[in-house]
Amino acid sequence: MPRTPHSSPFRTWWAQRPPAAGSAVMATGIVSVGLHLSGYEVVSRIALVAACLAWVALAADFAVRLLRERTRWVAEAETPGALTAIAATTVLGTRFSALGRQQLAEALLALAALLWPVLIVLVVGHWKRRMPGAVFLACVATQGLAVLGATLAAAVSTAWLAHTALVMFWLGLVLYGLALARFDLRQVVAGAGDHWVAGGAMAISALAGSKLVAADSTNLYLWNADDRGVLRAVTVALLVLDLSWYVVLLVAEIGWRRPRYDVRRWATVFPMGMTAAATMSVAAALEVSWLKTPGEVLLWIAVAVWLAVASGAVAAARAGIGAVSSTARR
Repeated sequence: MPRTPHSSPFRTWWAQRPPAAGSAVMATGIVSVGLHLSGYEVVSRIALVAACLAWVALAADFAVRLLRERTRWVAEAETPGALTAIAATTVLGTRFSALGRQQLAEALLALAALLWPVLIVLVVGHWKRRMPGAVFLACVATQGLAVLGATLAAAVSTAWLAHTALVMFWLGLVLYGLALARFDLRQVVAGAGDHWVAGGAMAISALAGSKLVAADSTNLYLWNADDRGVLRAVTVALLVLDLSWYVVLLVAEIGWRRPRYDVRRWATVFPMGMTAAATMSVAAALEVSWLKTPGEVLLWIAVAVWLAVASGAVAAARAGIGAVSSTARR
């Protein structure tokens, strides 16, 4: 976007941000969820405020582009990064539900549900043969709906919402398999950050499974013994696969270091935070208490990486705005 005489350096820089910038909201939101599960409520709410501010800014930009730059909006909506809009919205909705703000969580679920069919068709329809880790965002966005739907079903005792969430859960797993077939495995050692979503998609799937198990209660009878057994077994298997991905990706990071900041590094923080949240949620839903400790360890690793990526983002923003200002003065 060319700089006009009336645009500030910040606005010009902001206009150049990629759709994948929504992963910053996803990362910050899931860190907030993890901190809440660990009992660090004050810090969790601070992270939530930061995530909400970023979400509002990105949502406003999303709407402006839809109304004023339709061609650009469609072009960006066809990229996997566009699905961060759905995933980020569901993560925030899940956190608000934990705060007891069920009406707000329901509104966010409705918004995400409206966006999902439009964006999923555009994105999946433009998949290619060899793709980066962002291809797994189709699974993440779908499982985000399952997580928030199951969370709300338990909070407001609504059976149809839980059953719909179950459908999205299984659909998300199908989309994971399709995405895996398109994923370029070389990204594990060469990716710029979004390769971690290969594991993050497993993590949010495990979280969705734990929420579906937890939604069942004496007040809301959802699953019979066989259904409950399958859900528990699949949830445990998903968590094991997620932790396996975590180890592989971490070893690859150590062996093939990529220290430079890239906006796609937010897509590294999100899977790390989601793995921590999923581990703690599975520990509670399946009554496996010993899992909570490793979940908390993984959470603080995610927090440390969040701080590192946030520092890189601030430095990159300052450099980008400075470059725009220098160009304008010439």
